[in-house]
Amino acid sequence: MPNIRARLLVVLVVLSGFLTAGGVRPATAEALPDSLWFDDTPVTVQDGGFTDGQGREVVLRGYNVSGETKLAENNGLPFASGADAKKSATALRALGGGNSVRFLLSWAYAEPVRGQVDTDYLAAATDQMRAFLDAGIRVYPDFHQDLYSRHLFDPDSWYTGDGAPKWAVDAGNYPDENCGICLFWGQNITQNEAVKRASYDFWHNAYGLQDAFLTTAQKTMAYVKQHVSAAQFAGVVGFDPYNEPHAGVYDSGQTSRAWEKDVLWPFYERFRSRMDAAGWQDKPAFVEPNLFWNANIGFQKQEGGLLDAGALGPDYVFNTHFYDQKAISGIFMPGKAADGQYSADFGTVRDRAEATGTAGIISEFGHPLAGTVSDKAPTVLKGMYQALDSRLPGSRWWSNPVGSGSVLSGTQWQWDIYNGRHHELMNGNPDKVLTSGDAWNDEDLSAVRLDDSGKPTLRQDGRLLDRLYPSATAGTTVGFTYEDRSRDGSTTLTWNPVPSSLPNVARLVGSGQYGLLLWRSDGTSAPTELHLPASFPTSTTTVVSDLGTSYGPPAYTRTTPIAAAREPGGTGSRRLLLTAPDQDVLHYALVTNGATAPSADLLNAARSELSAWAAQRVK
Repeated sequence: MPNIRARLLVVLVVLSGFLTAGGVRPATAEALPDSLWFDDTPVTVQDGGFTDGQGREVVLRGYNVSGETKLAENNGLPFASGADAKKSATALRALGGGNSVRFLLSWAYAEPVRGQVDTDYLAAATDQMRAFLDAGIRVYPDFHQDLYSRHLFDPDSWYTGDGAPKWAVDAGNYPDENCGICLFWGQNITQNEAVKRASYDFWHNAYGLQDAFLTTAQKTMAYVKQHVSAAQFAGVVGFDPYNEPHAGVYDSGQTSRAWEKDVLWPFYERFRSRMDAAGWQDKPAFVEPNLFWNANIGFQKQEGGLLDAGALGPDYVFNTHFYDQKAISGIFMPGKAADGQYSADFGTVRDRAEATGTAGIISEFGHPLAGTVSDKAPTVLKGMYQALDSRLPGSRWWSNPVGSGSVLSGTQWQWDIYNGRHHELMNGNPDKVLTSGDAWNDEDLSAVRLDDSGKPTLRQDGRLLDRLYPSATAGTTVGFTYEDRSRDGSTTLTWNPVPSSLPNVARLVGSGQYGLLLWRSDGTSAPTELHLPASFPTSTTTVVSDLGTSYGPPAYTRTTPIAAAREPGGTGSRRLLLTAPDQDVLHYALVTNGATAPSADLLNAARSELSAWAAQRVK
C-alpha cells in the first residue's frame, strides 16, 4: 500500500504540474473564479510590509464598507441584504478598482444585551462579508465607534454617535450631552463632557466595559472563522480593534504620548491575545494611534504615533487615518490642493511604519463631496492618492524615482451604495428622518450611490478612483508613479507629465493616463501584478518594459513576460502580469492607454529611452 500511494502521489504531482503550466489552476471547490496558480494565499506581515504566500509585496487599496453600519436603519449592518452586499462588492471591484475593504461592525448590535452576543447579527454580518471575499476582495473588519455611542445623545441633538451599546452608556450615568459652540461633529471628542467621560471609562475598564468589549470581539472573530471556508478566511487580512481612539480625559499630568504607552497599548495587547484565542493568531491587529497624532492643524495635533510601542513586528499593522482638516475647515486652506500637497503627511506615516518594523496603512482618507468645501474634493483626493503612490510630488519624480518610497496601502472613506437614499431616524427621533448624503452628522463622502434603476454608479471621477497600482510585486519596489489625468470640473489635472528629455515616451503617452513601476526581482516565480483600470482596455493597453513591449497584452502563461488576465472573483476586473523570475535585477514597466496601435519603431524608441533613464537614475 505505501508503494501504491507513492506512485499515485507522483501521478497527481505530474498532472498538477501539467494543468498549471499554462497558468490554469486545477478546479477546486474553494478556488475563486478567474483564479490562477499563484492566487488565494493569505496576506501576512513580513519584513515590514504586507506579503502574500508567494513572497510578493502586496498593496491593499479599496474603501470603507460602510458608514451604513453607524446607522440604525439596517440594524448596524453595512447592507440591507446579502444581495445588496454582492451588488456593492462587484461594483467596488469593477468600478472602484478596489482589492480590499475595511468592513465595519457595531458593538452595539453585536452585544445588545450585556453578556449576550447576537448571533443573528453576526450571521448577517458574516454573510455580507462573504460577498466581498467571494468577489476576490480582501477584508479587515473594524469594530467602529465615533463619539463613543449614539445612546449618549438626546433625540433632538444636533449630533449623534455610534459604537457602544445602550447598556454600556446606562452603566455610566453620564451628564447630559452638550458640545457648546461646535461647527463640526468631531469637536464633541474634546468638548462634549458625556463623550469625554464615557471614553475615559472605557479605557479604564470602569464597570468592566473593556472586558465586555474584548469578550464580544473574541466571540465575533471566532464566529467569523467558524462560518467561512478556509479559502474565504485566507482573504481576511486582520482586524482593526478600535476606530480613532482618544483618551476622552487625560489623567492629571498625563500626556497624549503617555496615554498611548500606558493605556492604549495595553488594550491592543489584550486584543491581540483575544485574536490568538479566536484562531486569528496568523493575522495582524490593525492598531491605530491617538487620532490627533498626525493632525495638520497645529492646535489640534497631539504627540503620538505609538512612539513607545517598539518593534511591532508581524502581529500588528501601523494603521492610521488622514483628513485634510485645513481643507475641510474652509478657513485654513482657502485654495485647492496641488502637486505634492500631502507628500510630507503621508511620508510621516511611512516613516512611523518603518520605525515600528511593520506594514503601514491609511485606513481612512477622503473629503466631503457636498457642502461649502466640496469644490476642493477633486484636487484633495488626487493629492492623497498621489501621496499613497509615492512620497514625491510629480514635479520631482522623474529626476529621483528611488526617492519614491514604498507604495502605501489605503482604504478611502467610504463606499455606501445607499448615499442620498437613507431613511434614518436620527437618535431614534421620528421627527428627524435623514435621507440625504451619508445620513450621519451631515457627512457626504461616499464615492458611490445607486441610480434610479438600482445600479451602482460613481459619484467621483472614475479616472481618480479606478487606478493603476501594483497590487503584488515579485521583489522589492524601487519606485512607482501614476498620472490619472483626473478632472476638476472641465480641467484635466496633470501633475506628473513625462519630461521632454524622453520625447518618444512622451509621444507614446500623449494625453493618456500612464503608470511606471520600477522593481528589483527576488527570484519569485509568480508575476508582478498591476490592477488595470476600466480605462485601460486590454486590447488597447501599451506596455513598454525591459521585459519587452506589448500593445494589447496576450493571455497569461508562465512563460509570457507581459500578459493580462482577469482578477480573482469573477467581477470582470483585470490585471497586468509581468513575469521576471530572475534575482536582484532592476526591471521597469511603463503602462499607458495613450497610444492607438503604436508602431514597433515608437515602442522600441521609447524602450531605449526608458532603459537609459533607469540605468542613470537607479544605481
